[in-house]
Amino acid sequence: MSAPMAPTPTHLLRFHTSSVGALFVSDDNERVYSGDASGHAVITLTRTLRAIASWKAHQDGLLGIEEWGNQLITHGRDNKLHVWNRPDESSITSGIGGSAALSGLQPPTLKFSMDVNALNYCRFSLLATSTIGSALLPDSLPSTSTSEATLSQACPALIALPNLVESSEADIWQIPSCKRLHAAIGKRNKASTFSADGRGGENPTGIIMSLHVFETTSSSSELSTSSPKLRILIAYESGTVTLRQYANSEKPTSVEGKGWEVIWQVKLHQEAIMAMNVSSNNQLALTVSADHLIGRYDLTASTQDGCVVHRTKHPGNGCVAIRDDGRICAVGGWDGKIRLYSTKNFKPLGSLRYHKEGCQALSFATSFHAGSSQDLDDDLDNEEKLKRGRWLVSGGKDKRVAIWELISFEKS
Repeated sequence: MSAPMAPTPTHLLRFHTSSVGALFVSDDNERVYSGDASGHAVITLTRTLRAIASWKAHQDGLLGIEEWGNQLITHGRDNKLHVWNRPDESSITSGIGGSAALSGLQPPTLKFSMDVNALNYCRFSLLATSTIGSALLPDSLPSTSTSEATLSQACPALIALPNLVESSEADIWQIPSCKRLHAAIGKRNKASTFSADGRGGENPTGIIMSLHVFETTSSSSELSTSSPKLRILIAYESGTVTLRQYANSEKPTSVEGKGWEVIWQVKLHQEAIMAMNVSSNNQLALTVSADHLIGRYDLTASTQDGCVVHRTKHPGNGCVAIRDDGRICAVGGWDGKIRLYSTKNFKPLGSLRYHKEGCQALSFATSFHAGSSQDLDDDLDNEEKLKRGRWLVSGGKDKRVAIWELISFEKS
């Protein structure tokens, strides 16, 4: 019996002229955002597969792109973070064509920008909705004005970035005020000149490669109390991952990392961590590296016992994504292949091959469930919504964005 045919992408988008390194699918599955190494960003409607915006967002490559309410955040290697107004989709003509011309498309309107440190190749982490909310904001901060209120449906928001000066430390900012609430998270006291692994005593972990800011809830954390706590998960150049929590809830700001307690710190990789992704419920994190290992981290555990390593046969991985139910993950390799695994036991679920060079970005669509906000849309039938909810979007060095329609992987 002949082997089954290898799966092929359902759709291909050829809007980019440089390698694609940033992807995001909107929560309602209506838009795909992509960014490339030349600084160009593209917004594509999933219903028509036509771009509604294509513009030079940055003077250097994009590190991250993400929706924020009615706005859009882009983060570039040019040491800038921009917030844009999302384009109006009502004036876009219908039609299907992944290679349609991009001329004549109006770029989004720039609302405000921040100077950032992009030395790390580490993209921002956005905490768009928070029950902590304004409790984290100093009393001296002005209230959100009417003009600022239009910036997002979820003002204010928190955004984590590498520190402006020291790339091994992290900052947390509030937007749209662009006020820094927590500075130099992870700052270390001076120690010996050299550590055991040869790194400087002041910076044994190396620079930050990826980070994620979130808050605890009673259902997802053993350490949670009656009030939520702010946490940050940081992956480092040394292969180390550290989970920290802000302990001084009475003081909404901090400097030099004061008040940030280490819950656990573990090193599962021998090489620098290339990518990290956290599940939508903030209970699970995965990391990949140049090595053949996948790190799995239990963010609800109070010790590092919940952190385990899984060995694969495929070294050299550049990106990882977790489906919104936390059960399936996708790992993009330097060989261009995308490998699917169960996050519970890392049983291989198959591989996807289209990109001729390295796969650099992955993003799952949001699964469709009857009764969800997507169910209010009568323009699409449930079958089409289910199909779009099973999409996996990939981007690679070959300048292409591929859309894959996966099976449900549900047990019969």
